[in-house]
Amino acid sequence: MEGSPAPHTYHPMSSKPIKLIVGLGNPGAEYAETRHNAGFWFVDLLANRLNATFRQDPRHHAQICRISPHGHDCRLLKPSTYMNRSGQAVSSLANYFKITPDEILVAHDELDLPAGGLKLKTGGGHAGHNGLRDIMSATGSRDFHRLRIGIDHPNDRRAVVDYVLSRPSKADREAIEQALETAADCLDEIIAGKLQKAMNRLHTAR
Repeated sequence: MEGSPAPHTYHPMSSKPIKLIVGLGNPGAEYAETRHNAGFWFVDLLANRLNATFRQDPRHHAQICRISPHGHDCRLLKPSTYMNRSGQAVSSLANYFKITPDEILVAHDELDLPAGGLKLKTGGGHAGHNGLRDIMSATGSRDFHRLRIGIDHPNDRRAVVDYVLSRPSKADREAIEQALETAADCLDEIIAGKLQKAMNRLHTAR
C-alpha cells in the first residue's frame, strides 16, 4: 500500500514469529564494506551460519534466501535497489507472501549508537534514515521491528553522508562484527517472536 505511514500506536514487543528479515545497504562492490551496509553484513552472516545462499529475484527487486531454523520458515532479503528505494523490495515480497509489518525485522546501521552497539525496537520514526523512510512509505506502516546496528556518529551533521558511505576503522569494524555475531546468536528467539527475550540478551551483552 502506497502512502503515508499510519499513526504509530505503542505496543509491546510482538510475539508473532518473524517471517522476513531485511538487511539494508547499497548494492555493488564499491559499497560492500561501507558503514551504511551493516544491515547487509547481518543477513549475510545469518545466511553463512545456516549454509543458505542468496539468489537474485528480479520480481521483488532483491536478493533473497529462505531459512528454516527449528522449523520456523523465514526469508532473508537484501534490496537490489539503492538505499532510498528499499521499500520497493520489502513491500513487494511482503505483499506476495502476505507478511504483515509486525512479522518483519529490518536490520540497519544506526548513527546514534556507538560502533558495536545494538538495540532492538518496534515501530518509531526513521530519524533521517532513507532506507527506513522508504519502507514506511512503501508499506504504509512503521510498526515493523528494527535491529539498530551502531556505527557511531561523525559529530558533524554535514559529514554524515560521507561518513556512512566510508569504511569503518579496523577497531570499529571488529566491534560491529562482534555485535553482529551476538545478534546472530539470538536468531532462534527473534524468529520465534521472542523479541523481548532477544532484546534483553542484546542489551546486556557487552
